[in-house]
Amino acid sequence: MQVSMNELKAALRRCFEAAGYFVGNYEDAANMVLWLEKHGLNGLEELKRALPYIGLDADKPLSTVVYEDSTSAIIDSNDRSALNCIAASVDLAHAKALENGIATITVHNCHNRMFALKALTDCGRRGISVTAYWQNGSKTVKEYAAAIKAGERYPSFSEAATTLVTSPDEPQTLTIVCSSRVDLAGSLQRSKGNRNARYMSPEDLAENKEYIIDNGIEIDESLWAEINRLGAGILVENSDRSRQGAGSR
Repeated sequence: MQVSMNELKAALRRCFEAAGYFVGNYEDAANMVLWLEKHGLNGLEELKRALPYIGLDADKPLSTVVYEDSTSAIIDSNDRSALNCIAASVDLAHAKALENGIATITVHNCHNRMFALKALTDCGRRGISVTAYWQNGSKTVKEYAAAIKAGERYPSFSEAATTLVTSPDEPQTLTIVCSSRVDLAGSLQRSKGNRNARYMSPEDLAENKEYIIDNGIEIDESLWAEINRLGAGILVENSDRSRQGAGSR
């Protein structure tokens, strides 16, 4: 079935709010999913994998800074989804790069890291060059890289399957590098053993967006039903609150 971007965004906002995301965070999360989908990066498939776990984040500690100096930081996201924690880490990288010219932020224990692309793009549009790298998978490890030049509207994105072995010392890690002085590039090299490689240029992402604007978003009916089922929780809560308010006047 097809839905408009506005319909999808509204449904996602309700879904994340019902899952316990804070005010502002559920807006960010909805925009992250929508951004990937409308730029041809399978945001709804990423969401499908994340949905069974989004309600668990409310019971996890907030992200904590393990180490920090003027140009770097190590952050533990405590097994939370990037949907409700990664924007703050990118903002920290942005602030450090503005002050010191360059910054490196390493985020550990962060799931669904594809959703970071929206925050990375926002950073580039604010005049800071940024690149990010992460790996995912156990039996088949995949590499991902994204980058956007300062002042540009769209990033580049690349991914490849590898013959690498997952390191227990790199648990769900995302590395972010920002610079206010150097335009950073971030595409995967043609490393030995890499296969099924894909590279998407900024122009590719822009074309995908134009297509979605013209044609709408295709969504699986069962996924649409699940998003709305979860979001119905906030509608019930608001209705209860309204009734209580009406009786107290």
